[in-house]
Amino acid sequence: MRIAQVAPLWERVPPPAYGGTELIVSLLTDELVRRGHDVTLFASGDSITLAKLESAHPRALRLDSSVKEYGIYELLQLTRVYERADEFDVIHSHLGCASLPFSNLVKTPTVHTLHGIFTPDNEKMFIHAKAQPFVSISNSQREPRLGLNCLATVYNGIDVSSYTFYPQPQDPPYLAFLGRLSPEKGPQLAIAIAQRTGLQLKMAGKVDPVDQEFFEREIKPRIDGQQIQYLGEANHAQKNVLMGNAIATLFPITWREPFGLVMAESMAAGTPVVALELGSTSEVITHGVSGFLCQTVDECVEAIANVPALSRQACRDHVQARFSVTRMVDGYEQVYQQLIAERSARNGRVHKFASLGSK
Repeated sequence: MRIAQVAPLWERVPPPAYGGTELIVSLLTDELVRRGHDVTLFASGDSITLAKLESAHPRALRLDSSVKEYGIYELLQLTRVYERADEFDVIHSHLGCASLPFSNLVKTPTVHTLHGIFTPDNEKMFIHAKAQPFVSISNSQREPRLGLNCLATVYNGIDVSSYTFYPQPQDPPYLAFLGRLSPEKGPQLAIAIAQRTGLQLKMAGKVDPVDQEFFEREIKPRIDGQQIQYLGEANHAQKNVLMGNAIATLFPITWREPFGLVMAESMAAGTPVVALELGSTSEVITHGVSGFLCQTVDECVEAIANVPALSRQACRDHVQARFSVTRMVDGYEQVYQQLIAERSARNGRVHKFASLGSK
């Protein structure tokens, strides 16, 4: 199969630290190459991949302060993708709405993975292009009222072998929090849970410009460097150590998280996840096996006391069985094959009608 993977330009593929979508694109792309597919990755020029790399900019846009109009580079990237559409059997976009206006202009099918959430603004574009093929990353992410043509749910996968397994947490025990320090990720609630339990909380993640005011007002004053520690942004190895040594990873989100890669990463290290039951958390965590699903902060506090009874090996086994790269790529291959078959069937009908018309 000849496949084009189209990644956001904001971050490198794979990301050096935070960047869930870019990590998924990297794992998917490299595994497709290993399986013998001819893959071209459209991403920032500093990306590292087994595929053929094409870029509209030499490095991740977030690292280039000279770039003021980010949308221009996205348009350049998509122009290059769709000018070459005939070279591919399938185009796989990870850009949300951006590629939707281009997709209907070519015969090569585009599948769009829904990595984000629906908003009152982007819903207008999704509804306009609802016949396009979509893939959701969790069932809870879907919005049936929009009538989108969702072909499948393909859960995000991780390379479990790249995560060191920690059979025992560190002593004295502590709690971990990883993710953007933004209101929807719930760092303020993680701090409240830690303070209620008396356990140390180690936090890692980036602060985006849009969240700077929230961080300064709600998070920074509560970081004492003792019980509540902020470690900055963490790379893969640092995340693995931080979560692997923790007694539990907190995931007290306040929004409908489409997937939540941190949950799978924590469980791969052997560490259970204590989460508020919103969005995809009930699809990623098996309650009482790989963590606990809670309705309130009070329930999260109570759940921490029950974490030692969970098997850390069961947490890793859970991820290996449901959220491996192998399983994710199997799912996408099936979607690609379906799209190619449907295109062949359409072409066959067109040729048949053309032949009848010429007689």
